[in-house]
Amino acid sequence: MEESKNFIEHEIDKDLKEGVYDHVQTRFPPEPNGFLHVGHAKSILLNYGLAKKYGGTFYLRFDDTNPSKEKEEFMDAIIADVKWLTGYDDKVLYASDYFDEMYEAAVRIIKNGKAYVSELSAEEIREYRGTLTEPGKNDPNRDRSVEENLRLFEEMRSGNVPDGAMTLRAKIDMASPNINMRDPILYRVAHIPHARTKDKWCIYPMYDFAHPSEDAVEGTTHSICTLEFEDHRPLYDWVVKEGAYGHTPRQIEFAKLYLENIVTGKRYIKKLVEDSIVDGWDDPRIVSIAGLKRRGFTPESLKLFVELSGISKANSVSDYAMLEYCIREDLKLKTKRMLAVLDPVKLVIDNYPEGETEELDAPNNMENEELGSRKVTFSRELYIERDDFMEEAPKKYFRLFPGNEVRLMYAYFVTCTSFEKDENGNVTVVHCTYDPETKSGSGFNARKVKGTIHWVSAQDAYLAKVRLYENIIDEEKGVYNDDGSLNLNPNSCVVKDAMVEGCLKEAAPFEKFQFVRNGFFSVDPKDSQEGAPVFNRVVSLKSSYTLPKKEG
Repeated sequence: MEESKNFIEHEIDKDLKEGVYDHVQTRFPPEPNGFLHVGHAKSILLNYGLAKKYGGTFYLRFDDTNPSKEKEEFMDAIIADVKWLTGYDDKVLYASDYFDEMYEAAVRIIKNGKAYVSELSAEEIREYRGTLTEPGKNDPNRDRSVEENLRLFEEMRSGNVPDGAMTLRAKIDMASPNINMRDPILYRVAHIPHARTKDKWCIYPMYDFAHPSEDAVEGTTHSICTLEFEDHRPLYDWVVKEGAYGHTPRQIEFAKLYLENIVTGKRYIKKLVEDSIVDGWDDPRIVSIAGLKRRGFTPESLKLFVELSGISKANSVSDYAMLEYCIREDLKLKTKRMLAVLDPVKLVIDNYPEGETEELDAPNNMENEELGSRKVTFSRELYIERDDFMEEAPKKYFRLFPGNEVRLMYAYFVTCTSFEKDENGNVTVVHCTYDPETKSGSGFNARKVKGTIHWVSAQDAYLAKVRLYENIIDEEKGVYNDDGSLNLNPNSCVVKDAMVEGCLKEAAPFEKFQFVRNGFFSVDPKDSQEGAPVFNRVVSLKSSYTLPKKEG
């Protein structure tokens, strides 16, 4: 069967066949002004995957050309994200490494009469630019001589020009139907120390000049970026040509990954962080890569999600349920199936011998025998889920209620005989009797029961913090309020005091488990302490989501 390829791979095949390039080199070029989110994961995995597929080279490169918004914290997080997703452990590149080459290229462009120094303010430049239906007006400084432009550009670099007083603009076409080609700014003055170059520069290249320059200097063959840069491609090509770098990369655009009713914008996430609504950029309710990792998602689940989302030129919106499907698919055969009661109520087996315990066999994963089995402690007093008992049960309720018999998972049949309540009417204890002939694995088949419930032994159980997450957005009310603020879900994080198997007390950060009937959980790396893990629910066990059928 012929290998299925996306449109980018077809273009790369064509370039290699025609000898445009003799190898493939890609890069992921984030701006270090925030944490990466799930949309960036698509770009990372796409660029990295293309390089590996063609036996080429991939680099992580920071577009660190705006020191006013960049932080070391963001760089460290991005490096960690890329390594976690791909295993990338090669050198990290920086746009600032090429500031000298960019400056020299700008000088070449000026000498060729293709750039000039402007003294218009930012507001005036916007006014002169025109609209989608009206051409722009020429800058009054557009026809300065090459010598004058070189002198003023050197003045900008020297530090004698105030911020905003001058810019270097490309001399292209103020009547171009593509607004990006209407004499875009190449350099601006900014007296801001840079984390890596310190005080060496007080002029910084604009993104549309820096990005193609970096690709050209590094030897990138295919600049894979998202669709919003399609209108910037003519400028990308212009910079590469007029900068005379000696290497010509090719820009190819693909559709972004969007999630329905999910916040990914840095501006909104930044406000959530600053207002302490969330626990930092890695809060498990945020779909930052760090947040997804902390919640318990795996690189494999994100790779599957990107694969199922597809690579195309058409914008589309993916359902968050598909992302949940991917993590379930990844974890269902990897994780141990453990006993945990999230809303505990005590169950007392009145006819079980007091003080006695026994060890019962429990498989670690019914679908993966390779994970083996373990022993669980059974005793007279247990904990069960509060919703596994009802004082007055409706039809088709097959769990515990007075007079009903159920199976305790891995253990015995028990019959509810009575219950106790507190002064507020809440059930505090459920009483049962057990049938010792019905032990699991004994072959007992004299009668059947319709309900099976899970439990933990009161003698062996460990009290653990468990966090249940929902979308941070109240989807029923819509993502945004009338004033543009976010519609927040007050129940996006619910903390439970759960009773779990005693062995889970030693669970390590990022260790993952399936809690019977309650979902997949991962040990939080930030709030857990030795001997006191905090469990984040990654995803519940059930979903109505089904994969769309493939055409043909």
